[in-house]
Amino acid sequence: RNAFITPMSIKVPHHSSVETKLMTSTGDQPHVLVIPAPGQGHVMPLMRFSYCLVDRGFKITFVNIEYIHARLIDSLPEKGKELDHIHLVSIPDGLTPKEREDPNNLHSAASSKLPAELEKLLRNIKESGKIGEIACIIADEAAAWALDVARKMGIRHASFYPASAGIKALILHIPELIEMKAIDDNGTPKKNDTIYWSPTMPAIKPAHLPWHCMAGFMSAEALFQAMSQYNQIPKSADWIFCNTFDEIEHAAIALVPNLLPIGPLLVSKQLGTLWPEDLTSLSWLDQQAANSVVYLAFGSIAIFNQRQFDELALALELLGRPFLWVVRSESDLYGSPSTTYPDGFHDRIAKFGKIVSWAPQQRVLAHPAIACFVSHCGWNSTMEGVSTGVPFICWPYFADQFFHETYITTTWRVGLGLEPNEDGIISRGEITRKLEQLLCDKEIKENSLKLKEMAIKNVRDGGSSMKNLELFIKELTE
Repeated sequence: RNAFITPMSIKVPHHSSVETKLMTSTGDQPHVLVIPAPGQGHVMPLMRFSYCLVDRGFKITFVNIEYIHARLIDSLPEKGKELDHIHLVSIPDGLTPKEREDPNNLHSAASSKLPAELEKLLRNIKESGKIGEIACIIADEAAAWALDVARKMGIRHASFYPASAGIKALILHIPELIEMKAIDDNGTPKKNDTIYWSPTMPAIKPAHLPWHCMAGFMSAEALFQAMSQYNQIPKSADWIFCNTFDEIEHAAIALVPNLLPIGPLLVSKQLGTLWPEDLTSLSWLDQQAANSVVYLAFGSIAIFNQRQFDELALALELLGRPFLWVVRSESDLYGSPSTTYPDGFHDRIAKFGKIVSWAPQQRVLAHPAIACFVSHCGWNSTMEGVSTGVPFICWPYFADQFFHETYITTTWRVGLGLEPNEDGIISRGEITRKLEQLLCDKEIKENSLKLKEMAIKNVRDGGSSMKNLELFIKELTE
């Protein structure tokens, strides 16, 4: 799953605590409180889900911990502006900025501090009488502590899984993996053999188990224990949602009891993000030929060392095609502060390349100029690419991304993978070869367009995902 975001230097305003002014109620709209885990890949899908409910007459209170709330507010076009019909509030995690740099501390705060702060917020909402009582709490599975609070206070509650149903199914099968001696009680692989954990699901390499490849963000054992605890959620949650749809994960969905696929979660409204979006990327795309641009984005976490960064930059130069490359400006996300572009790179690519720090990705992928997507295979990016019919070059970094690569390259056949050399570096030659191969592959393009049709069909009236959403609304409002 997506890792927690490392906080930058953020000044958290005092008013962003539970004392935040509550918006005034309008009519008898159902009121839902939504809580993501603290990360871009967790906030965004739940923000989109919230807008789906807003479109159906719901009121939303969207709760983040303070520093994520501050980033969200700061990224809005007008500082401090509220999103349409979504009330943004926050609760403190009790950590110092230094303590928050360690995701293990965030995990500890979830059990020691956040439940009491959420209870305080819920009481504040109830006592104010301004926006009506909470009808349901929807919480990211990685914020399962919020479901415990909901249960304690007698509020209906739903779990939201932000990764694929396939990864959810794999985690549910942890007891079977231990029984078949593929892993030990701490999640450590016992063998180097490929794991065939279900006859209907892709095999997985031991090194690619989602808790075993976290690139130093969190210990494998701690994450494994947390994921094992998540297996208790289906036994208590009133609903379990996932941003997926039946045609692409039918086998996985069948392995997760009571799972409600409601994806793809795509909305046209202005969303809050954790970084300001560079909208010049869209006007630049308007000037490019149809199906000509290579789009590259690696999420909010991926880190490239200097050597790998150079290989990618020089590959784009060698390719000579128009490209739009998202490069996070914070040095700690792309290596050390000394990470730089090759000498003269900007001048040489000025006529055909554009580099931005963050892009409105859903709108970019839907642009007719985009030819393919070089992606880290995070689930949100995967769903956005699938929903827009764009072929992939897969460059997974950690956690669930390797599993999603297998979906993309082998199960759905809508993309190609990259092979590192003996030093673990993906060379400029490998990058250019795979891009040229992908851009000429008619079968992959046809498969991509077929998946796009399936995705859009699911969220239209009568679609499977739409029916699941309507089922939830009916059960909640009856």
